[in-house]
Amino acid sequence: MDPLIRVSGLRFRYPDGTEALKGVDFELFPGETVILLGANGSGKTTFALHLNGLLEGEGQIRVCGLPMDKISLPEIRRRVGMVFQDADEQLFMPTVMEDVTYGPLNLGVEPAEAMRLAREALEQTGMSAAHAKAPYHLSAGEKRRVAIAGVLAMRPDILILDEPTTSLDPPGQRDLVDLLTALPQSKIVTTHDIAFARAIGTRAVFFEKGSIAALGTVGDIASRFGWEPLPRG
Repeated sequence: MDPLIRVSGLRFRYPDGTEALKGVDFELFPGETVILLGANGSGKTTFALHLNGLLEGEGQIRVCGLPMDKISLPEIRRRVGMVFQDADEQLFMPTVMEDVTYGPLNLGVEPAEAMRLAREALEQTGMSAAHAKAPYHLSAGEKRRVAIAGVLAMRPDILILDEPTTSLDPPGQRDLVDLLTALPQSKIVTTHDIAFARAIGTRAVFFEKGSIAALGTVGDIASRFGWEPLPRG
C-alpha cells in the first residue's frame, strides 16, 4: 500500500534562527489517524503546516503521489484539508453557509454545486440547522464543526487538525470524537489531550526538539514519555 503522504529529510529553520525541524521522515497511510504528540515548541505544528504548503522547508514531501512544488500545490491544498486550532481563523463570512461554500467557490466550483457540497458537509457535521446563522453566534464546539464542514466541502483525502479540542467542554469533545471517527478521511492530529488521542488515534508520533523521537500506539507513547493524565482526586 502506497502512503498518502511521504516526508523525507524535512528541515525547517525560522527567520530568527530557531531550527524547528531536523530531518523528519514520516508516512501516512490510507485509513490512519496519526496523533502528533510533543511539548510546545517540539516541532509538531510546524511539521503539520508543511503538509499543505503553508510552510516551506528543505527535504522532500509527496502528497497522494504529487511532489510538493508550485505546480502541484493547488491540488495538494484541495486534497489536504487544514483545520486550525482557532476556528475563528477560518470563519469570516456573514453566515455559516457562506463560510462553507467559500472553499469550493474559490476552487472554481459552480455555485449550485458548491451549495450542494456545503449542504452535504453541514449534514456530515450535524450543523445543517445553523446554515443561516452568523458564525460568531455559535458555541466553540459548533464553530469547530463548521470549520471542519468548510474543509469537507472541498472533498479532501486527508484532514489535518491542530489542537482540535481547544476551548471545547467535555460534551463538545465527545461530539468531536464521534464526528472524527465517522469521517473516512485519513487524519493527522496534533493534541496534548491523551484521552482524546486514545479515542481517535490508530498510532502516535512523538516530537522532541524538532525530531521524531518515537512511534507507536498512543498508549505506548504516552506511557513512555510520561504523558498519561494525572489521576483525579
